[in-house]
Amino acid sequence: MARRTQVHSVELSDNTEELESPETIESGSLAIQDDSVKEPQKDLWERPQPTSAPVLPDDGSTILRFEIQLARIMPPDGEDLKVKRYVVYELSIRQDSSIIDPQPASIQRRYTDFRNLYNSLKKEFPSKMTTIYFPNKVLVGNFSPDLIAERSAAFESFLTHVASSSALRETTAFLNFLQDSELTKACLLLDERRNEMAIPLLENCFRLLNKIFMDRSRPVLLILCRLVAACTMSPVPHHSAERWASLALSRYDTLCDIDLLQLYIPLLHTCTHLWWQRGLDQKPITDRLEEMSKKGINTKSALTLIQAIHKLDPRTETI
Repeated sequence: MARRTQVHSVELSDNTEELESPETIESGSLAIQDDSVKEPQKDLWERPQPTSAPVLPDDGSTILRFEIQLARIMPPDGEDLKVKRYVVYELSIRQDSSIIDPQPASIQRRYTDFRNLYNSLKKEFPSKMTTIYFPNKVLVGNFSPDLIAERSAAFESFLTHVASSSALRETTAFLNFLQDSELTKACLLLDERRNEMAIPLLENCFRLLNKIFMDRSRPVLLILCRLVAACTMSPVPHHSAERWASLALSRYDTLCDIDLLQLYIPLLHTCTHLWWQRGLDQKPITDRLEEMSKKGINTKSALTLIQAIHKLDPRTETI
């Protein structure tokens, strides 16, 4: 059965069954350190510390939480004075179980991003949006901490409502809100052959989508395959390539989505080459290809994995 996998960060196990466990999905994430020294930017508003611990489920279920952690003014003081200043909200997404999710995903969005999502959903599903309050745009005072606090609470309630409705959750508008900014940046970096900087963005996208959508859903598998492609595009694979490739292979087991099966054969070929580079046993993968060939499926794909992804979800990366 398709499910959402909660994620934490520990050492990777070679056990295939453990690839889907909460402890393994996060373990390969790469953090790029910024060597430049900058003055810390003062936040305009920070989420108040809770007065009590959050209520956590004790029945094995999970709770998806959207929280605005802070807001800051951009551009920072002293930078690009010609650009009109605006507020950026740092949105944290957690999937709490019996413990608080230790690996939340984080994205930054402006008021206009939330408003565009709201307007799009209200136009497409007016009956599902009648009870949702959305803060109006203001001409003055938009840097007020009280206004930021009010907006943050409204944004959190709005996103929680969207995620709880399958019709709203599965819209292109919601998916674009969640990933489009980071995914566009990652693809531009891949186009510039700056894979080391693109991979953390893709990992964050995967962590985020994996909390909201089912494990074998189209958004999750697309970003996972794109992550595998990014890790294997260079002559020397990224250090996390094997673990993401193994996870992708396990997610494709029993998949029935015909569109996403277009990625499976290129993924298998990519993994075969990666396994050869790593000195690993390729036979389980080549056996899959042979089994598919016996069923009359053409396994001699002329497309690379990134080319196959580009056919389903065109972006800017070089194919």
